[in-house]
Amino acid sequence: MEETKSFIDLKRFLEQKPLYYKEIDYERFPKIYKSIRHRIKNPKTIHIVGTNAKGTTGRFLANALNRSGKKVGHYTSPHIIKFNERIWIEGSDIEDAALQKAHEKLQGILTPQQSEALSYFEYTTLLAAICFEECEYVVMEAGLGGEHDATAVFEKQLTILTPVAFDHEAFLGDTLEAITTTKLGCSAKKLLVAKQRYDAVYRIADDIARKQGIDLYSVDAILESSDLALTQAIAKQNGYPWYLLENLQTAAAALKLLGIGLNRDI
Repeated sequence: MEETKSFIDLKRFLEQKPLYYKEIDYERFPKIYKSIRHRIKNPKTIHIVGTNAKGTTGRFLANALNRSGKKVGHYTSPHIIKFNERIWIEGSDIEDAALQKAHEKLQGILTPQQSEALSYFEYTTLLAAICFEECEYVVMEAGLGGEHDATAVFEKQLTILTPVAFDHEAFLGDTLEAITTTKLGCSAKKLLVAKQRYDAVYRIADDIARKQGIDLYSVDAILESSDLALTQAIAKQNGYPWYLLENLQTAAAALKLLGIGLNRDI
């Protein structure tokens, strides 16, 4: 599919944006969002943080919510082939015309100074928020870390912590405690912890939850034998490897926390 002229305009705008800054200002984006949030509708948001499995866990959950009759958006990064992959609504990547419309609306909300100041990911995150305004649920994947990630500014119904490992140590710290603490620094009052490779992550999550008054849940504790049997059957039917089964089970546990029935449509 050829890119429309309007989308090329957005593409050129984004190409001028830096991916990262040499010096990070952790206050800039939250301040900008605070000044405009009254102009952006915030659906029920599930925030996914972690090192591995964020993308597939999020897509399993978004698909299941959509098939249960909810209008759902899924924000993920990076894209592989085309930018539109980052913003998924009701089973399809967003179309060029809708992206351009959201871009024009966002330009009308931001001041020129704010628009100029935002990084590529920060602007894209706000663009996605505009695209998702008519959704009932949004599954929002953190780009880097958690506490200081652009996606952390939105009010959240649920935070999901996928498997944590050593990643982006220059930004997040060089210990599991530092990395996990940063990823959970923006947790909702309800936190679901996926199956972890390192036992220390459970301990750190439990400590943070106790100190901050967060309701902590684990996938293993939520899923009953019937839920496990169902997810195993789905995984077998679709030829999923073990790690996708684990991600599917995390999504299934999230559905239960959201009060939505689990069925084969996940």
